[in-house]
Amino acid sequence: MTQTLTLICPDDWHLHLRDHDMLRAVLPYTAAHFARAIIMPNLVPPVVRSADAAAYRDRILAALPEGSQFTPLMTLYLTEDTDPDDVAAAHASGLIKAVKLYPAGATTNSASGVSNFDKVAPVLERMAEIGLPLCTHGEVTNPEVDIFDREAVFIERVLDPIRTRHAGLKVVMEHITTADAADYVRSAGSGLGATITTHHLVINRNHILAGGIKPHYYCLPVAKREEHRLVLRAAATSGDARFFLGTDSAPHTDANKLLPCGCAGCFTAPNTLSILAEVFEQEHALDKLEAFTSRNGPAFYGLPANDTTITLIRTPVHYPDHIETPEGPVTVFDPLMPLNWTVEAT
Repeated sequence: MTQTLTLICPDDWHLHLRDHDMLRAVLPYTAAHFARAIIMPNLVPPVVRSADAAAYRDRILAALPEGSQFTPLMTLYLTEDTDPDDVAAAHASGLIKAVKLYPAGATTNSASGVSNFDKVAPVLERMAEIGLPLCTHGEVTNPEVDIFDREAVFIERVLDPIRTRHAGLKVVMEHITTADAADYVRSAGSGLGATITTHHLVINRNHILAGGIKPHYYCLPVAKREEHRLVLRAAATSGDARFFLGTDSAPHTDANKLLPCGCAGCFTAPNTLSILAEVFEQEHALDKLEAFTSRNGPAFYGLPANDTTITLIRTPVHYPDHIETPEGPVTVFDPLMPLNWTVEAT
C-alpha cells in the first residue's frame, strides 16, 4: 500500500480570496499548499479594469506569509462596458491570465455581470485573437429555468453560441456539476477545458437538503444528483487533460451562511489536498492525482508546471471545523469521511 505521494506542487484554477481582513485570514491556507491560483474578480466593487487587477494583486502579495512563494494569477470581471484595449494591454503585460464571465445575478457579487451577450462580443473577439481564456460561470439566470437545469441550459443557449461565434476562443467551464457539462467538454475540439471543485466530488444535493437544510453545503452551482457526482469523479480521476482542479474555495462567515437568504460557497482551502487524495484512492486512481492537480491546468493555460513538489503522507488527519477571522468564524468544509492523507510539513 502506498504510504507517501510526492506531487508536482499543485495550482488552484478557481479561487476566492475576498479582500482586506478576510483576505489576510484565508490566504495562508492556500499559500501553504498551492504554488499559483486563478483569483476570482467578484469583489465589491468588482475587478473590471487593469488598474483594479494590479491593485488587488498588490494587496494579495502584501498579505502573504513571510517567505511564501505563492503567485496570484489575476483575472478581470467581464461587464458590458469592458474595454477590449484595456483587456489586451493587461494580457500583454502579463498582469492577467483570464477574463471571467458572470451572467448577471448568477452568484455572489455578480450584479455587474452580463445580460446582453452581444455587447461583449468585441471583447470576446479580441480575446480569441490574443489567446486569452474566458472563464465562465455556467448558469443561466432566467427564473423560469429550474436551478438544477441551469448549467445544461447555459451550454445550449449561451456557451455553444459563443464558441460558434468566436472560433478559437479558449474557454474554461468552471466548477462543472453535471454529466451534461462533462460530456460537452469531451465532445468539443481543442480550446475547451473544465475545472472541478473538491466539494462537488464529495457531495450531492441530498447533502444539502435531506434531513434538514445544511447551509454549509450550499454552493453555486448547486450540487446535483448522485449520478452527476459520479460522472465528475470519473472525469477528475481519468487523467484527461481537459479536466483540472479549481477548488472554488469561497469563504463566508457563519453569520452570512446562516441568514434567511444565506450565501453560497464552501471553504475548502485548508483540507482540499487531503480530501482529493482520499477521493482518488477510493477511485483507485492515485496515479492520476498529479495530472488533475498539477499538470492539466498549466498545460491548458500555456504555463509550465511548477518546479517544486509537495508530499502527502498516509496518516490520519483532522482539520478544525472552522477558522477565526476578524469578520467572524468561517466553517471549513466537512467531507463526511475520515481523511487518511496529510500534507507533509516543510
